Amino acid sequence: MLLTKQEITDKVKTIIATQLGVELEKVTLEANFATELGADSLDTVELVMAIEEEFKIDIPDQDAEKISNLEQAIDFIQKIVN
Repeated sequence: MLLTKQEITDKVKTIIATQLGVELEKVTLEANFATELGADSLDTVELVMAIEEEFKIDIPDQDAEKISNLEQAIDFIQKIVN
């Protein structure tokens, strides 16, 4: 099933806000998980796991390391699911 960019964005934004305990409005396309949203390394691992579970995908460690904001997460997921 193909997902629109907006559907992916909404799902990932909700996952990020929930996992990091931040307000949905603070999760912008460019907001860095660590420096702007307060994620530590464990938070980042849990975030990747939650995204993998939601979209039923596998994100290799080398790719996960390159995902540091919502926009990068959306771009990666779009390549995999569509």
